[in-house]
Amino acid sequence: MPIGSDTMSSPSVGIIGFGAFGQLIARHIRPYFRLYAYDPASGLQSIADGLGVALTSLERAASCPVIVLATPVGRLAEVVDAVAPHIQPGSLVLDVGSVKLGPVAIMRRGLPEYAGIVATHPLFGPQSARDDIAGLKIAVCPIRGRGGYRLAAFLRRRLGLNVIMTTPGDHDREMATVQGLTHLIAKVLVRMEPLPERMTTKSFDLLLEAVNMVRHDAPEVFEAIESSNPYAAGVRRRFFELSSALDVELADGSV
Repeated sequence: MPIGSDTMSSPSVGIIGFGAFGQLIARHIRPYFRLYAYDPASGLQSIADGLGVALTSLERAASCPVIVLATPVGRLAEVVDAVAPHIQPGSLVLDVGSVKLGPVAIMRRGLPEYAGIVATHPLFGPQSARDDIAGLKIAVCPIRGRGGYRLAAFLRRRLGLNVIMTTPGDHDREMATVQGLTHLIAKVLVRMEPLPERMTTKSFDLLLEAVNMVRHDAPEVFEAIESSNPYAAGVRRRFFELSSALDVELADGSV
């Protein structure tokens, strides 16, 4: 199965979940695929029309040669159960969640053996990718079949992404720090608002820029990053322990 072609023989892609991230995916891959999307939410028709996406049934979207599961990690098990009966032999199924070990286990267990599986994590979101995605990073974990390597080639050559081939375990271990701390600190700073706006330093401005990149993420994203990553609790615990130790050092002047 080819991935990405400029001809009318381009394979179709079914996007399950047409929220902000499903729409971001559609915007960037529409030159290469015929796109179908399923989402039970209302009010999406005009957005789909503008992106050249056909809103359709779950069955139709799940029967495409490539299926993207763009749903919250917490709903992945029920989504896999729903799409599994409609997946065709030789299809490639990928997720785009913020954690990988749990979703991989769900997809291995719930998807038919004749379907290829790739676990992916675009290391950007609708905010950070609002202008362009070229040069941004994406983690790709081939799980079943050779589709992961074809997908990686397409992402590099056609979309200009910086593809990082990894394993689910290595991904989650690093993301527990990279995303876990970023979102944790952002949550705390948002709760401290209002923050200074007039007399700020460049480093403070950059910190606020990072906060603004994630402040509008759906609550499910924070939940997945902090609760569904098996390494996140340990990173949080070490962060708070070191913060407390530093507070003690500042109090007694031993810094």
